[in-house]
Amino acid sequence: MAHTSGGRQAQKLSVAGLIVTLGIIYGDIGTSPLYVFKSIINDKVITEQLVYGAISCVFWTLTLQTTFKYVFLTLRADNKGEGGIFSLFALIKRYVKWIYIPAIIGAAMLLADGMITPPISVSSAIEGLGGVKGLENIIVPGNNLTIGIVIAIISLLFFFQRFGTKIVGFAFGPIMLVWFSMIFLLGLSQVVEHAAILKCINPYYAIDLLVNYPSGFWLLGGVFLCTTGAEALYSDLGHCGRKNIQVSWMFVKAALVMNYMGQGAWLMQHIGSTLNGQNPFYAMMPHWFLIIGISIATFAAIIASQALISGSFTLINEAISLNFWPRVTVKFPTEQKGQIYIPSLNFLLWAGCVTMCLFFRKSEHMEAAYGFSIVITMIMTTILMNFYLLNVRRWSRPLVAFIITIFSIVEVSFFIANVVKFKEAYITFIFSLSMILVMVVWHRARKIANRYLDFVKLKDYLVPLSELSVDKEIPKYATHLVYLTKANNYREMEHRIIDSILSRKPKRADIYWFIHIDRTDSPYGMEYSIRELVDDKVMRVDFKIGFRIQPRVNVLFRKVMQELNESHELGIYSKYESLKSKDFHADITYVIMESFFSIENELSVKEDFIMDLYFNIKQLAQSDQKAFGLDNATTIIEHVPLIIKANENIPLKRVYD
Repeated sequence: MAHTSGGRQAQKLSVAGLIVTLGIIYGDIGTSPLYVFKSIINDKVITEQLVYGAISCVFWTLTLQTTFKYVFLTLRADNKGEGGIFSLFALIKRYVKWIYIPAIIGAAMLLADGMITPPISVSSAIEGLGGVKGLENIIVPGNNLTIGIVIAIISLLFFFQRFGTKIVGFAFGPIMLVWFSMIFLLGLSQVVEHAAILKCINPYYAIDLLVNYPSGFWLLGGVFLCTTGAEALYSDLGHCGRKNIQVSWMFVKAALVMNYMGQGAWLMQHIGSTLNGQNPFYAMMPHWFLIIGISIATFAAIIASQALISGSFTLINEAISLNFWPRVTVKFPTEQKGQIYIPSLNFLLWAGCVTMCLFFRKSEHMEAAYGFSIVITMIMTTILMNFYLLNVRRWSRPLVAFIITIFSIVEVSFFIANVVKFKEAYITFIFSLSMILVMVVWHRARKIANRYLDFVKLKDYLVPLSELSVDKEIPKYATHLVYLTKANNYREMEHRIIDSILSRKPKRADIYWFIHIDRTDSPYGMEYSIRELVDDKVMRVDFKIGFRIQPRVNVLFRKVMQELNESHELGIYSKYESLKSKDFHADITYVIMESFFSIENELSVKEDFIMDLYFNIKQLAQSDQKAFGLDNATTIIEHVPLIIKANENIPLKRVYD
């Protein structure tokens, strides 16, 4: 018997879908005009070569990197409508064994980006208040009041995560529509005054800046900030759908390019001078509009931060399902599909954001560190895309080589230009390395531990299990005794489970259930199948659960039993009239096998180090019981030693008197 659920369809193109898309995925890339030109120009003398070259570089970065790589190409790599680096990994993991390495590195760097995006976006918005008359001596970049306001806004944002973002999410789209309309009109008002700025679309100016301007190549570190949110376009594919992203991007790109040109036009009016601490974004606003503009910018910055936080929750939830991350508490604050909240990660990101605010203090210092992590993520996505195009889409090798070479040249150039940021970005790099270490250790340790799993032929034990079930001399342990098994083949079973039932303390039950959970490449798949190995005595249930779904075994298994009860397929229905009500009752006992690292193991130094770290991390993680949604009242924990490689040559001798 099999039960299947319908596939999750990507949202179709619609006006509502386009507005929702603006609110969900463009926060990060949409707020980049707040700091890109400030970062590029910095304290340099403003020249025509610098301004035209910078705009040309930004335009072609948005065209090659964002439009061509992400909007046109990477969005096609959807996994049943879902996107993101782990969704891409799930599509190609069967073709390349080592591909988990770039997936882990990319994910860790994306999480590091989630720690610096909220501080830089909110700081850039709040610091704009310093340009308002009467506030110039109060709101000063880096002073305690400014930092306090930024930390307060970020802290409130993280506090509200526990309630879900469904209600506030409805407002995101319209606010971002206002934001993009505002930056388009602000840019247009300046471009009208200096129409010659339009010629900077010519790539000649970009090449001239990189080749002829003193240390021009290193300006790419600032230019790169214009595309830092491109990865979010792919990560949130499932929430919006490809068509909505591709159509809305045309409007977003037009607004961004127009605003950058507008900032360039304003800069052209100040040739020969320096910025002197001014931000071109706010400087080109009429003074009467400044408070309104800063308010809208602050809302946009909060939305950008929210997108990164939600994306981080999704990323870690996928990592847990793919065995890259310890099981931690995952909550579902609303009924909205895919809306999750991870308390431990929420605290970690909040602590990281506050640390960034206190460490860097000013947005201009954050700009120096920003981009280092995300360019590494983009390089990792390119590596994954290479294998996706070759193995899944089966494009010709010369075509794939040509495309990947273009991306590689662009991204390696950005990486080299961003390497000089390492002395400022080392704090985010240390965070990324710690995340990579946890993921690699968790992945490798599971592989090592799987060697210990000793499987036996289940058919050899079906008769003893049946005999035990009817042996009235042994006290009944449970009506339904349930074990979670890792055996992919229904003909096999872990030896330790058989020992638990038959050897340690015989456990008599009316029916023995073996549940296997298979994490599928389909993000939201939910299916199950049942095998009756011994009539009404030994059953196996195989759940096929998508990697974005929490495997709450208690709920899933009771649903299966309820369906079997209603259809009278098995003799599990209640024999008591008083219990034959609409509510389903069954005496179910789950047995969880918890491993501990045995002192008998003789491993190599490397493997011993990995396993020690694994068990130390595991102490901080959620137990299997909680992870699978099992109640204390119905669950028994059995502790068994994990013996991977024991030393059998024990020099023990018998001595005779």
